[in-house]
Amino acid sequence: MKHIIEGKAYVLGDDIDTDQIIPAEHLVYSLSDPEEKKNYGKFALSGVPTENAGLPDGGKVFVSEGKHESEYSIIVGGKNFGCGSSREHAPACLQIAGIQAVVAESYARIFYRNSVDGGFLIPFETQSNLTNETKTGDELSIDVEKETFTNKTTGKTHTMKSLGEIIEIIRAGNIFEYARQSGLIQPSETLNSP
Repeated sequence: MKHIIEGKAYVLGDDIDTDQIIPAEHLVYSLSDPEEKKNYGKFALSGVPTENAGLPDGGKVFVSEGKHESEYSIIVGGKNFGCGSSREHAPACLQIAGIQAVVAESYARIFYRNSVDGGFLIPFETQSNLTNETKTGDELSIDVEKETFTNKTTGKTHTMKSLGEIIEIIRAGNIFEYARQSGLIQPSETLNSP
């Protein structure tokens, strides 16, 4: 786990649902095939209506044509981020596209859990809605340990809500690694032994 996450912001509105994050027609690709998996990054956020995306320059897209990784690495969202269906593909496609963290005012519970349990990205919650104080393309820095969010473009720093006990799962990498490290399940090399 990185202690500092830095990169460009991509700003979204409230109620970004899992069909906007990865539309259902793109759920046909295999996550275990390295080439097919790239399509999840390619189509990440392709269902977000223009009015919900913070596109300052008249339509700069999240993932450029012909690419599967975005130039953005941190999403700043509003309320109820990740609502809708419970598909794991939503946080997975954002990770494949290069997103390391989402900073939102609130989350749909299943999206939050899928993000942490799968080790896809870190879902930070803010004390207030930061979508009006952040623009797509702003340079951001997140201190994971101090739980602070700094917009390097504007110079403003905000304290985020504590990650609490899930920080241990994030440090381990995902829920299964956490369970192995905590002795809750056996390490994989001993599962097949007599």
